[in-house]
Amino acid sequence: MYYMGVDLGGTSIKVGLITEEGNIINKVSGPTEVEKGPEGIINKIVDLIDEVCKLTGIKLEAIKAVGVGIPGVSRDDGLVYFATNLFWTNVPIGQSLREKLGLPVYIENDATVAAVAEFIKGGTKGTNNSIFLTLGTGVGGGLIINKKVYSGSHGIGTEMGHMVIGKNFYDCNCGNNGCWETFVSATAMNKHCIKLLEEGNKSTIIDKVAGERRLINAKLIFDCATEEDEVALLVVERMIKYLAIGIANLINIFDPEVIAIGGGISGAGNLLLDKLKKEIVKTIYVKNMNITEIVLAQLGNDAGIIGSGMYGKMQLEEGQN
Repeated sequence: MYYMGVDLGGTSIKVGLITEEGNIINKVSGPTEVEKGPEGIINKIVDLIDEVCKLTGIKLEAIKAVGVGIPGVSRDDGLVYFATNLFWTNVPIGQSLREKLGLPVYIENDATVAAVAEFIKGGTKGTNNSIFLTLGTGVGGGLIINKKVYSGSHGIGTEMGHMVIGKNFYDCNCGNNGCWETFVSATAMNKHCIKLLEEGNKSTIIDKVAGERRLINAKLIFDCATEEDEVALLVVERMIKYLAIGIANLINIFDPEVIAIGGGISGAGNLLLDKLKKEIVKTIYVKNMNITEIVLAQLGNDAGIIGSGMYGKMQLEEGQN
């Protein structure tokens, strides 16, 4: 049996043919071309699926289901409420793809399908209850409860980046103040770093970007922290403090076996994990029973394709279409 996984992003679309076990047989990609609108993007997805089928010699009829990970929020029937980077509002992508492909199609948030990928083949494999966090430009998350995807009653149940954990010096893009992602994302680290520099704090960071503050990024900040740069250390310390608070909240509420951390910031590796684990203990409810394991995600850029395909498999088996 085969499944098709579609990783739909704001800049590219990645499509792969997936085995029953979650292995990628072949994959292709192409630019999203947001300017062509929903219909153009949907047609591009169909073309890429056809291309994968031709490359592998597999007929469309041999595919059991198609899963699509989207950078937004969707309903069970595949209606996308909104996807900011695609400029979509109320787009029935699920229905359109079902009509064009003649196959069961399932739509879900991209962080949620990445959580499925880690659950099937990655850092949370073998668990019953797990959480996947992606720390990048923003913060996304996916939740597996009793080996099933949880996304709430309206498809917005895992917007972890938008839980409010404190007052911040700038507002979130969603309009609220204090969202978790404004403390712990790469964007948050950059903004905090620039704020400290503007306040007159001395740092080697500004020299390394030749005075171009727009070139400051999370990797540079972590690298400078290893060199004991004071501004970098302050930025990393604040980021880890609030990351730990948010993760402790998730542990207190869901009690997962494992939390896997992915996204660009996870590239900091043990520098991040070691400090983070020490901070989490300070905030969890039952301090002498911190049995939730914190690990790095394992699947990287393939998580979207694998997770989408395996999400389609899971939903088909549960009779959701």
